[in-house]
Amino acid sequence: MDTTRSLSPRVRWAVPAVAAGAVAAAFLVPATVGAVASDELPAVTADELVDRVAAAEKVPVSGTVVYTARLGLPDVTVSELQGAGPLDLLGGSTTMRVWSDGEDSSRAALLGDVSEYSVVRSGPEAWTYSSADDEAVHYVVDPADLERYEALADEAAEPSVEGDVPTPSEAADLALAQARIYTDITTTDPVEVAGRSAYQVELRPQTDGTLVDRIRVAVDAETSVVLRTQVWSVQDTEDPALEVGFTDVSFDAPDPSVFDFSPPAGAEVREVEVPLPEPGTMEKPGSEALGEDAGFAVSGTGWETVVEVSDVDVEEILGATAEGRLPGGSTGSSGADDLLEEFTDAEEGELPGIPELDTQALYDQLTTPVDGGRLLTSALLSVLVTDDGRVLAGAVPPATLEELAG
Repeated sequence: MDTTRSLSPRVRWAVPAVAAGAVAAAFLVPATVGAVASDELPAVTADELVDRVAAAEKVPVSGTVVYTARLGLPDVTVSELQGAGPLDLLGGSTTMRVWSDGEDSSRAALLGDVSEYSVVRSGPEAWTYSSADDEAVHYVVDPADLERYEALADEAAEPSVEGDVPTPSEAADLALAQARIYTDITTTDPVEVAGRSAYQVELRPQTDGTLVDRIRVAVDAETSVVLRTQVWSVQDTEDPALEVGFTDVSFDAPDPSVFDFSPPAGAEVREVEVPLPEPGTMEKPGSEALGEDAGFAVSGTGWETVVEVSDVDVEEILGATAEGRLPGGSTGSSGADDLLEEFTDAEEGELPGIPELDTQALYDQLTTPVDGGRLLTSALLSVLVTDDGRVLAGAVPPATLEELAG
């Protein structure tokens, strides 16, 4: 039953957002962990812990993060095809070095056996660099939008107060209350993560209609920074299906030079100007920002939420990405179309930093044929691609998607 119209967006997305955040971080040799005696830290409730995280001040963070995915997907040996890159997160363990000044500068380096993929951001500009193809891409805000970018950054740092604005603690209480509609939220015994004492909050779905068994988040007792997130599947309640956490961490400010990036000598360099979205286009899914003909629907609630997108040309997408280019056609948003044009080579239509891959073979390997389409199944997520151009996805069993698809 489609319950989208009967629920407010805040209620509808309260719990799925938690799961999506954990899943999005995914797709770790576990972080250095040890038990902490319960009497070594003052006791806190789940409400108090969420309040602390919401009210915590931004602090510099740097360290080593290890990410492990045990999603049950086929071994596609992506790193051998493209070198270190985001697709490594589909399975196995990946090590990353991260730095943040706590404000608007950050750096992350995804480390492969013999390659590295780096992302460096400082204010309105960013760099990506892949050592596998020795290519650097420099992203900058369109000069015409720079003044508006700076105004938005200032507004985010010091938001204007109008009317009865809730405090961070009140906002956290509201989110927690909404989450409890679908979830049991408790604290568990403190642990040690990356040499730091940490509290833990655990979320357990109040339904057996989801693939998620529980989510556990470790929060630094001193700074309230999240040190580790673990997600268990109902298919294996012993080993986390997803785990991302620090193995070492520091809250000292990194040297500013960490955020300076210069392309290595001889590297191919591309410049990309990124226009800001047009005012008024950042609307909820299903709005005009997606185009009048865009088919986007949400069914179910809480952990059983399923997203369905229609009119998807899978063959065109696979063919385009295999050639390292964008699929043809409009996104339905003039601002998005302008942005995508900036990302592509004007003559060849190629995407920067995307090597040629046999994406059809990869798609065939990750999915299995079912009546009326193809199905991707994993420990935490199911995706059904139908022959009539629909894509359904959710943290639910495959049978749920097949039933919804008809």
